[in-house]
Amino acid sequence: MAEETNIVLTNDNAVLGKTEVNPNVLEVIAGIAANEVDGVFRMHGSIGNQVSELFGRVEHGKGVKLVVNDDTLVFDVYVYLNYGVSVPKVALNIQEHIKSQISAMTELTITEINVHVEGVIPEKMTKESKVDINNLFPDDIEEAGEK
Repeated sequence: MAEETNIVLTNDNAVLGKTEVNPNVLEVIAGIAANEVDGVFRMHGSIGNQVSELFGRVEHGKGVKLVVNDDTLVFDVYVYLNYGVSVPKVALNIQEHIKSQISAMTELTITEINVHVEGVIPEKMTKESKVDINNLFPDDIEEAGEK
C-alpha cells in the first residue's frame, strides 16, 4: 500500500493552483494497466482484498505496492500469469504499459517497475471438455474420449 503523502504534479501554469495525487491513485492506475496486458490472469491480492471481492467490491490497486522517495517512484507488481505465456515478454509488457499509463495520466517519471510472478494458472476447461451429465461414469476410456 502506498504512503499517504500526496504527490504534487508539476504544472507550467501554476496561476490556478497546484494538483496533488494520492499515491493510492497511482496504484490503481498501475493495477488496471497490468490487468490489461495479455497473459496476465489476475493480480495477487491480500486476504483483505479477497474478502472485499466476496462482497462485490473490486480492488483495482491490489497486487501493486508503490514506494515514493523524493522524486522517485518504485512500483512492485505482483501477478499471476496464464500458463504457456512467455514470462519475460509478459513482464516487459507489464512494465511498458504501466510506465505508459502513469506517464500519460500524471506526467510523472517512474524509477523502477519490478514484476513479481506469484504463480501460473492453467487453462480453464474449454467447451469441448465439459462433463456429459448423461454419461458421468463411462464404461471405458474410449467412450470417454468420444465425447
